[in-house]
Amino acid sequence: MTQIDHIVFDIGKVLIHYDPHIPYRRLIPNEAQRLAFLEEVCTVAWNIEQDRGRTWEEAEALLIAEHPSHEENIRNFRKHWHEMVPHAYDDSVEILEKLIADGRDVTLLTNFASDTFRQAQEIFSFLKKPRGVTVSGDVKLIKPDVAIYEHHARSFGLDPAKTFFVDDSAANVEGARQAGWKAALFTDANKLKKDLAEYGVV
Repeated sequence: MTQIDHIVFDIGKVLIHYDPHIPYRRLIPNEAQRLAFLEEVCTVAWNIEQDRGRTWEEAEALLIAEHPSHEENIRNFRKHWHEMVPHAYDDSVEILEKLIADGRDVTLLTNFASDTFRQAQEIFSFLKKPRGVTVSGDVKLIKPDVAIYEHHARSFGLDPAKTFFVDDSAANVEGARQAGWKAALFTDANKLKKDLAEYGVV
């Protein structure tokens, strides 16, 4: 069995819930209009660029130039971002905190805009407990690019062959494997416990 010395967690949809529809259900009550806005204006692809390091000021200016009639709701994305992360996954957080309490080396690797990550740390204090974190918006690299896993390993002195990573995205899991890490797809805390146990981590 491969010895695991380092455990790396993704954050969104592994430790905390994320759903951009939550504030917009109030801001754009009409479902068809809301879906159109989130699929055609404040899209996933647009938001990913903030995870890659683009500032919200740049992001908003770009969209407002293209969709001036939606200016208020474009600005509402950042303004009401905190509503998009309504709660933590307590059972996953319990695993994280137990690993740390047991003396395991735990770090975080996340696709997150720099400022919203710091806001998340204030909302969810457990995000400050691991040894450290690589935030994509800080390093201008993004999962599943192998370079961000290599950057994380260098930054925290991880041996890739002895590193276990969990993420809710199959592409990000595969990126970790390409970097030489052991990795598992997150679906729920029970599966995570089983995946860790397969590598002797209990």
